[in-house]
Amino acid sequence: MEQVVSAPPSAASALPPSSDTTQTTRATCPYCGTGCGVLIESRQGRIINVQGDPQHPANFGRLCTKGSTLHLTAAETVTQQTRLLAPMRRDQRGEAPAPIAWETAMEEAADKLAGIIRQHGPDAVGFYGSGQLLTEDYYVLNKLAKGLVGTNNVDTNSRLCMSSAVAGYKATLGSDAPPACYEDFNHARTLFIVGANTAYAHPILFRRIEEARRANPAMKLIVVDPRRTETADMADLFLQILPGTDVALFHGMLHVLIADGLIDTAYVKQHTQGFEALQAIVHDYTPEVVARTCGIKVEDLIQAARWFGQQTPTLSLYCQGLNQSSSGTDKNAALINLHLATGQIGLPGAGPFSLTGQPNAMGGREVGGMANLLSAHRDLSNPQHRAEVASLWGVDDVPAQPGKTAVEMFEAAARGEIKALWIACTNPAQSLPDQATVRKALETAEFVVVQEAFGTTATCAYADLLLPATTWGEKEGTVTNSERRISRVKAAVPPSGEARHDWAILSDIGRRLEKRLSQRTAHYRDGIETLFPYESPESVWNEHRESTRGRDLDITGLSYAILEGAGPQQWPMPEGAVAGQARLYADGQFPTDNGKARFAAVRHEPVSEQRDQRYPFSLNTGRLRDQWHGMSRTGTLGRLFGHVSEPAVELHPQDLARMGLQPGDLVEVASRRGQIVIPAQASDTIAPMQAFIAMHWGEEYLSGLDHHGRAMNGVNALTVPAFCPKSKQPELKHAAVRVTPVALPWRLLAVAWLPETDALAVREALKPLMSAFAFTSCVPFGREPHAQGKVGVLFRAAAMEPASSDILARIESLMGVDGVDVMRYQDKHRGQKRAMRMERSEEGLKLTAFLMAGDISAEAWIRPLLQEELVADTYGRALLSPGATPPVAIVSKGKQICTCFNVTEPAIIDTLATCQGDTDARLQQLQGALKCGTNCGSCIPALRQLVKLHPAMASAT
Repeated sequence: MEQVVSAPPSAASALPPSSDTTQTTRATCPYCGTGCGVLIESRQGRIINVQGDPQHPANFGRLCTKGSTLHLTAAETVTQQTRLLAPMRRDQRGEAPAPIAWETAMEEAADKLAGIIRQHGPDAVGFYGSGQLLTEDYYVLNKLAKGLVGTNNVDTNSRLCMSSAVAGYKATLGSDAPPACYEDFNHARTLFIVGANTAYAHPILFRRIEEARRANPAMKLIVVDPRRTETADMADLFLQILPGTDVALFHGMLHVLIADGLIDTAYVKQHTQGFEALQAIVHDYTPEVVARTCGIKVEDLIQAARWFGQQTPTLSLYCQGLNQSSSGTDKNAALINLHLATGQIGLPGAGPFSLTGQPNAMGGREVGGMANLLSAHRDLSNPQHRAEVASLWGVDDVPAQPGKTAVEMFEAAARGEIKALWIACTNPAQSLPDQATVRKALETAEFVVVQEAFGTTATCAYADLLLPATTWGEKEGTVTNSERRISRVKAAVPPSGEARHDWAILSDIGRRLEKRLSQRTAHYRDGIETLFPYESPESVWNEHRESTRGRDLDITGLSYAILEGAGPQQWPMPEGAVAGQARLYADGQFPTDNGKARFAAVRHEPVSEQRDQRYPFSLNTGRLRDQWHGMSRTGTLGRLFGHVSEPAVELHPQDLARMGLQPGDLVEVASRRGQIVIPAQASDTIAPMQAFIAMHWGEEYLSGLDHHGRAMNGVNALTVPAFCPKSKQPELKHAAVRVTPVALPWRLLAVAWLPETDALAVREALKPLMSAFAFTSCVPFGREPHAQGKVGVLFRAAAMEPASSDILARIESLMGVDGVDVMRYQDKHRGQKRAMRMERSEEGLKLTAFLMAGDISAEAWIRPLLQEELVADTYGRALLSPGATPPVAIVSKGKQICTCFNVTEPAIIDTLATCQGDTDARLQQLQGALKCGTNCGSCIPALRQLVKLHPAMASAT
């Protein structure tokens, strides 16, 4: 993507003039839904450091590896190479975009949208937003679509992460309101974690769980997951169920609770309804039947149920393993059934607690920013709710017909029904399932607008119009975290280039559309001149606040001033209240018609796409510890690739052996929708005939051409578009695939240290070349800030035949191995090539760039020489030698475990040999010696595993 750099406009920010003084600004982390507070340090309009906010009640000063490196992603070198810095227009699709003025961009956008609406109707437009928008951004987006344009075709990527949790809460408790809070970790005696790798996805919360367990050694931890994750390794009881069998498990547990007399009959009678119908269903879910269905032991099922019902209070934590399913709502509801049946809700340490996947997915739900919702938890299907919102906005009505949800929206665009797509702060060409359909939608739509901070995402390549938006560190507004806690987000620096705030962009296009859509403004009530009179994010938030009056999430007692003075607050906090409410439903009263919670009488349903002879593997997707979503931000830092350096599919060792594969061998993973080629890695964390690929690996990092010459578009080329009929959340957690070895004899590997001012731009320049091979991956590496200002880039490829000399020359040029001072070897007849660049340092000669083509087995020793910056004086032209055996022995530093302090596995193992005592004592000694795990703590589960695997050496007597 061509980048344009412009000086920030003088009136772009209300921030005080920059100076040499370091300023500290309070904000929140833009990653998971924990809602960690951060302190941003800035100087002269640049972010220079970040720390955890010790006063924020979500994290008390802690940050994970991603949060603690936020300032590095805001560095000027990153901004200039990756950010959208001016509006850009693509005159013809497939061409590079060119910069245009904001006025031109907005006028053209308004003309295009108005023309489509007049010709095809309001439902010919779709708006697709993000759980990373601030609440104020969300509110304006929702009002623009439903209040002005007159369509409910507004959805967000929160549909991919939390909509099943929303539907589950509403089906049982009557409202989308998580009843528990983080403090409940300290009070629970049983913790039930289902479908959530909390150690990776919510690492700061996992630190709090570890502390709670140390303070309460009697606490029981039960973990349910198809994979034996780092979270599962910490469990007292691990249930490794088969994919999609959660409802059967919960019903089996309820069967045991009933049989053992562990039901709170008084609570059920007084505060719930529908138990008899559910009881009739779970009668058939005997321990023996459920154990066979789930693939677990009968005794483990019974133990889990008894701990849940006897060792109370019991707190459940759950995330995408329940949500991303074709029966996601039922899975959520069936788990909540257990809490209602045992009365484990509304008490300290008890309740069903959904962990939010994005930093402000909760805020988007609050303002009704989805296709089936309205402001303040109102339902689109409720005529009274629609009338209330219409009155608040000053319009005659809001549309009653449900809008297209995420998957439906892009399917409709692919069919030509939706003509215009406005995409804000998200990357559907990476994150949505069934990428073939998504890309057809982006190609078919007449007009695609991408409102985005980063110009490097896959979706940007499809945009007719690119609008630069502000991002973390530049934004002003509020967010709400998993425990219903609202935090004030303040800007630390002015917007980069010509970027504008999302709420301001949406307000601007709204006002321009009002001038063009007289048929819509005719429905405005007397005195309403515009629906978008906003001059600040606070003015937007005040309107949102008023919409909550009298609702379950009433925040009329809050203000920006209170959030800034008293700190983050939980809702509800109605007018007159002095604090928010930590827990809900303590009185047993629920927001339903009769005040009673509802049991969900649902049945277990299998996954939407079951395995068969042609597609015998179950594919699961999920998070990596140090990455976030499509990696448009985290992917700019080489140090965050230290834990998992390249894309891979994890397979059970038995499956690798059966197929005659070695770790690192290429395989084709194919589903009914598409295929990718990817290296295989052995992992005993998954069961045989199962596969796992991290959700982050889109075409930006993993690509190639299939045997028909079609592009392979990352992991979501494989996933299914089937979704839960109640929540419309797609089943990203399961697809039936086949895995077959791939014979691609010609290989290429190019690795280089490059100036930090160029490295990310080089990666962008390499992207078009990724489609020249059957397999490619391209990732950064290194440890920012590097002493010499360097960032590493690794480009790997494979094909049936050698690449053309032109392609090789282009790669050599980009990677800096094309000069006369480069050592070379080439055998064109055999397709062999090697090029090595050496540079002198204070320690001696070091390898700074290399390219190997054909036989790349020497990677085993040449790559560590470069990446670990080892002295290579003794090698000389031996660097051009083929083969995996080095001419001189190399001692590699090994795999990185601790990102914060760059501590590697061999160093940890060596140190553990001298550590004595039990697991906790040895871990403390290890941390004292190497500092690993003492900063963010994200690596502690891995450290504990290494402590267990490497016992202390016996003391001499």
